[in-house]
Amino acid sequence: MARLNRLTVYPVKGLDGIELETAAIREGGTIAHDREFALFDADGDVFNGKRSDRVHALDTGFDPATSALTVETPDGETASFDLDADRERAAAWFSDVFETTLSLERDESLGFVDRREMGPSVISTATLETLASWFEDVTVEGARRRLRANVEVGGVDPFWEDRFVGEDAPSFAIGDVRFDGVTPCGRCVVPQRDPDTGEPTEKFRERFVRKREETFPEWADAAAFDHYYTLMIITRVPEAHRGGTLRVGDPVEIEN
Repeated sequence: MARLNRLTVYPVKGLDGIELETAAIREGGTIAHDREFALFDADGDVFNGKRSDRVHALDTGFDPATSALTVETPDGETASFDLDADRERAAAWFSDVFETTLSLERDESLGFVDRREMGPSVISTATLETLASWFEDVTVEGARRRLRANVEVGGVDPFWEDRFVGEDAPSFAIGDVRFDGVTPCGRCVVPQRDPDTGEPTEKFRERFVRKREETFPEWADAAAFDHYYTLMIITRVPEAHRGGTLRVGDPVEIEN
């Protein structure tokens, strides 16, 4: 049976995710705590893994109940911050680590998601398993951390999520929350890197594109995909379903 297998949010954009058992859908249509905080440079641009591969070397944790962020650097230095009260001190610490002036901002209504008019990212466990099988040095957990999806659906076939984008695509519901597919997720440089070290996986993109083309589902709407360097979909939660709660283990049902 299709079910919500994992629920992951990324409290500070670009840093490590945390797994939740339950999470509410915000009024903006995203998942509570996802990308709630983000680092910005002096020009007002987001500072994340797309900007620096050094982000991958930080080991971070976050407690949603207390807004406590913990960070460990590769050389063993540790720091902790209350992001309700210590954002300036946290920003100064990250500025020292990355040797550039950074601020740490907060958005509780929507979060600093890339596509601000859309909502949660969705992938299936079987898709992650398939991706991992394409590379000798990529594990399923490593694939998970490279792609950074919010919603992971179990009990379905690889690329299950592809059916929800394109002309006449159905929607799906997780428990009482409806999701409409909006667009396939074209990938950036981040999935090409080891999530622990930031080191690039040799010929990752070339192999990914070749295998994606070879395994592209016959039932998917190819016209909805601009290229094969695409995996995962971005969805939108209708306004009537915002404020609802997702729970790991909830059934997932296709709605026409």
